[in-house]
Amino acid sequence: MSSGAADLRQRKKQNCTESDKMAPEERNKENSKLGRVPKYMLIQRFAKLFFGCLAAVTSGMMYAVYLSTYHERKFWFSSRQELEREITFPGDSAIYYSFYKELLKAPSFERGVYELTHNNKTISLKTINAVQQMTLYPELIASVLYQASGSEKFCYLLVSASTYTFMMMWEYSHYLLFVQAVSLFLLDSFALAQTEKVHEVYKIYLFSLCVGYLLQFENSALLVSPLLSLVAALMLSKCLQMNMKKGTFMSRLLKIMYVYLVLMITVTLNFLLKMFVPHRENEHLLKFIEVKLGLNTTKNFTMNWLLCQESLQAPSQDFFLRLTQSSLLPFYILVLIICLFSVTQVIFRRICGEPLKETVKLEDGRIGERPEIVYHVIHTILLGCLAMCLEGMKYLWTPYVCMLAAFGVCSPELWMTLFKWLRLKAVHPILLALILSMAVPTIIGFSLWKEFFPRIMTELSELQEFYDPDTVELMTWIKRQAPVAAVFAGSPQLMGVIKLCTGWMVSSLPLYNDDDLLKRNENIYQIYSKRSAEDIYKILTSYKANFLIIEDSICNEVGPVRGCRVKDLLDIANGHVVCEEDDSYADSKYGRFCHEIKMNYSPYVNYFTRVYWNRSYFVYKINTVISFQS
Repeated sequence: MSSGAADLRQRKKQNCTESDKMAPEERNKENSKLGRVPKYMLIQRFAKLFFGCLAAVTSGMMYAVYLSTYHERKFWFSSRQELEREITFPGDSAIYYSFYKELLKAPSFERGVYELTHNNKTISLKTINAVQQMTLYPELIASVLYQASGSEKFCYLLVSASTYTFMMMWEYSHYLLFVQAVSLFLLDSFALAQTEKVHEVYKIYLFSLCVGYLLQFENSALLVSPLLSLVAALMLSKCLQMNMKKGTFMSRLLKIMYVYLVLMITVTLNFLLKMFVPHRENEHLLKFIEVKLGLNTTKNFTMNWLLCQESLQAPSQDFFLRLTQSSLLPFYILVLIICLFSVTQVIFRRICGEPLKETVKLEDGRIGERPEIVYHVIHTILLGCLAMCLEGMKYLWTPYVCMLAAFGVCSPELWMTLFKWLRLKAVHPILLALILSMAVPTIIGFSLWKEFFPRIMTELSELQEFYDPDTVELMTWIKRQAPVAAVFAGSPQLMGVIKLCTGWMVSSLPLYNDDDLLKRNENIYQIYSKRSAEDIYKILTSYKANFLIIEDSICNEVGPVRGCRVKDLLDIANGHVVCEEDDSYADSKYGRFCHEIKMNYSPYVNYFTRVYWNRSYFVYKINTVISFQS
């Protein structure tokens, strides 16, 4: 009996040993079967990759030709002089281009960088580090490439190719990276991605912040950024997260505690950093957010002026109408809804304890199980929420809309997911999904071509004319008649153009990331308020200004939105609003300065002497010796 039991144990042991030996082989066979891709799938992937790349390159080249042709038709750049070209730059763009010109004119690159980092020829009574304050790293690289190549076209080609790299050097890039980090945090919280991979991205964020801090002249704004606080909190909370993905009730409770812990550590750490790290973070940005969200009200000129800017308002109906007419918005909403519902199903399964599939097949119809899809869905929703509040964010959200819509209509996985929900049985769902993934984008492309190509050709055939003789005459007068050491005062936008076209020193710039410059802009804008000649004279002389330029377009502005004109905002800030309806406001005993100074009577002629004027601009010399003769 004992010998029989021993034989049975021996046979079991042999069977177990054989099964153990066979297990790796069978496992390898199964893995090879899973990794093997059918030939039709390989052909389909290759076709999509080839035609996709061909369409992308063709579209990019055609768009570049369109922009070049349209720009030439509108501005006639090739037949204009340099001054006439430069006045077409908006105020803030003019400043950046002026520094780029200075780099090119410098005897050496090192000398040009030194002059920018110790710049005292731009703003009166102020030495600025233009590279740090204006994030001029793209201009530095562009100037190096231009000087190395000597070719304008080659320079533009290289700069275009490196645009995405330079986005990392954007002044507010850490806020955008914070949105990405939040997306990754949610992805990891629902156990929809490998924690190790997510934390590798967090390490990249930390490395980027450290390098950016050093290269941007120890930019303390990066140390107090929400990105650093969130990533640090996530790294500290990593130990707690390791024992969470068990599928038990305790693990679900730990997930909630984990999210709460990360949020609390992030807020606390950011508060401590702002308390102990000396920083000059944009306080006006935080105040703007408070007013924008309705948490506070203000009469401050700068805040109200920013709120009136079109890019900082909610998107207009025209924006959504154009997206709908191009068929982009409807397909984006369709793709987003399908992906969002699929992601919701996956999250619900993960909460219920179902493990995430390592490999998702086409016939599974679960597009929401792909981690990259979950990430992009979360990211596009977050960017969409920002775009609904600020129209300027459409430049970040609209490319995402294009990407997600194009991916969706070209993805067999998305169509297969939809067919699984519809329980389609009349036609083979996999075959139909493959056909639709190629037929739908083709039909959309031809319909858009048929609708918009005639409009584009008509637009390009129209000869437009952009010519501003008044501004050209003003810049010519400054270069010929004004002293080299003269300092000009006026609206920040005009000062940016003067700096670019003439190189003369100005008293303000159209920059909104420095509190001192913001205060300067508000003070100099008082030339359009109801203040006395003596008050304006004191303001201008405090900045060592020699010439004052009044713009008729601002002084007699008739804006589409009442209350958003510069003079209206100044009246509100100064308490000089005239009585309207049932509301009573104090009025000023002085007339509007920009109107009164044109009358040429005392006391205005005592402080200012008109030296040049045309239809759009009035230039006054600020008297150093004041005469009080009437």
